Amino acid sequence: MGTQIQAMLPGQVGGIMLATVFLCVGLTNCAIAAIQSRGRVRILFWFGIFNVMYGIRLLAQVLLPQSLWDSPPYVIPVITYLIIIPGLLFWLELSLGKFRRLLQITVIAALVIGIAGISAAFITGSPEILVPFNSALAIWTLLVLAVVNAVPSLAKRYLVIQSSISVIGTLVLAIAVLESNLKVFLPLPSYQYLEPLAFAVYVFSLGYVAAEKIFADERRLLSIESELEVAREIQSSILPRSVPELKDLRINAAYRPMTAVAGDFYEFMVVDQNRVGFLVADVSGHGVPAALIAAMVKVAMQSVAPSADNPREVLRGLNRILSGQLQDQFVSAAYLWLDTKDHKALYSAAGHPPLLYWRSDKLERIESNGLLLGLKADSDYPVCELPFNSGDRFLLYTDGVVEPENDAGDFFGDHRLEQIVRENRSRPPAELSEQLLSGIRHWRSASMPQQDDITLIVIDVV
Repeated sequence: MGTQIQAMLPGQVGGIMLATVFLCVGLTNCAIAAIQSRGRVRILFWFGIFNVMYGIRLLAQVLLPQSLWDSPPYVIPVITYLIIIPGLLFWLELSLGKFRRLLQITVIAALVIGIAGISAAFITGSPEILVPFNSALAIWTLLVLAVVNAVPSLAKRYLVIQSSISVIGTLVLAIAVLESNLKVFLPLPSYQYLEPLAFAVYVFSLGYVAAEKIFADERRLLSIESELEVAREIQSSILPRSVPELKDLRINAAYRPMTAVAGDFYEFMVVDQNRVGFLVADVSGHGVPAALIAAMVKVAMQSVAPSADNPREVLRGLNRILSGQLQDQFVSAAYLWLDTKDHKALYSAAGHPPLLYWRSDKLERIESNGLLLGLKADSDYPVCELPFNSGDRFLLYTDGVVEPENDAGDFFGDHRLEQIVRENRSRPPAELSEQLLSGIRHWRSASMPQQDDITLIVIDVV
């Protein structure tokens, strides 16, 4: 027995070593992809699965007797039918345009052939029934990949990364796959380790390409993060640096963006110690597009500054400027004008959550809405006049205050907002703001990120 084993080992050791290398490379890549858990390392996952499947098949071919290759559980035929799929998905991550769509169709075809071939193997006991179709698909796929990689104009047009290393690896494997799969159709001589050696060259070439893509993605991500930081600084510069200090008002503003840059915006229009306007605006969407529109609102506010004492004209002016400029986005806004000398407040809004007004131990919801800004150039905005006295309180906010959801999918809602306002009616504006933000944080699941930008302004009359 020992002599027989010693006699077998020289013929098997090369295959076992190659299979071990493929398995190690495959499992390492899968582990890295699982740890990273990011879309851009998906390429490592498919690369890892491809290697693991090939390593298992090669190990089975080396260790199993020929008579067991096509016997249940059909390890070698099953892998042969399916191994092309992760290989195609790997290239899908590197492809562009029409070539990407072609690969998507090829993945579907490979999946259909694989499922049909495996089903036929277990139903009829003949795993070789659809092998010709699988071989034809493998030949066609490798030829297309070789051509796209080898022709510079095609590679530049259809591949994310152009590399001479991947060209060499793909051509070497294409030759080996042609030799291996053409034997299904033609009586060709067999070279036992040609395909595994070619596959090793292919694996290391693709490993190089995968690493190159990941490093390129990392560099691009760092560049984007740097640009976002600049955008965040620019957006911070368009927001008021501090709240105005007025004789008869105590003001607190809280601003909590969901991302580095946000679509919420607020502004103070101070005329003198007795007269001031407050604007709160909320651009639909999030991130950079919303932030750009918020910057447009900032610029537009300078144009309507002469009408600061007239909420209708402020919103009409903003609407005229923004109409036709927002593409598929829109802006809700609320504007409150306070005159502490005449004890008069004027309020108007454009599709915005209501103003909360606390007076005489009673909390009122003030709604005076017109259309969202930017939808129709000639929209009008009704104005509500409110007399006020010392001890009254106003609260302006965006819908990020009332729309956070808990684990059960329930909104924070108007009722909880109003409850916190009532329970903290004697607290100063800054403490009320903190109580509201704390209530929102506790309502939202700890594992759930902030779902929208949050802005609120609390104004007390003293």
